[in-house]
Amino acid sequence: MPTIARLLSESLPDSASWQRIADPAWADPVDPSFAATIGGRWNPPGSWPTLYLNEDIVTARLNMALFTDPFPYEPEDLRPDHAPVLVEVRLPRSQIVADVHTPGGIAKAGLPATYPVYPTSPTGHGEAKVGHGTCQDVGQRAHALGLRGVRCRSATSPLGEGRELAWFPATARSRATIVDTTPFVDWYWA
Repeated sequence: MPTIARLLSESLPDSASWQRIADPAWADPVDPSFAATIGGRWNPPGSWPTLYLNEDIVTARLNMALFTDPFPYEPEDLRPDHAPVLVEVRLPRSQIVADVHTPGGIAKAGLPATYPVYPTSPTGHGEAKVGHGTCQDVGQRAHALGLRGVRCRSATSPLGEGRELAWFPATARSRATIVDTTPFVDWYWA
């Protein structure tokens, strides 16, 4: 069996709260099975359950653009009763994840120091984001090592502001616990 390249790991604080943007119509806003099917930045399609979370409200606001990207409107066009809510969650205790947000963690993952973008684009014009395929390779390494996810710089900001977590539940019984749900007007515009 081939040796899996190590990643820098870290323990998440047990008391930490994480934020998830959710459609108010979702039956279960903390269901990680959707990303298992379609994939995401840190897990390939048809892989394992993953719950994508924001470390704080500022990062959630940055990610709101991704949430509305498929639609022909901006956040300011949303009706409050149909706009995404912010779900605050807590994870099970003792979660050890890959560090892909500190300089050392990013280097150990084999990503450019400028992650989430390359130092220069392949054409030399503008910034090119590090693609999902490259990140999914790191996520696969983390998963194979038994880590419970990837804590990373937010890919929504070229400067890497904000932190996100792609959480890999250990079992089907491992669940994020909903602590609070905040309406759109109270979290996005506050």
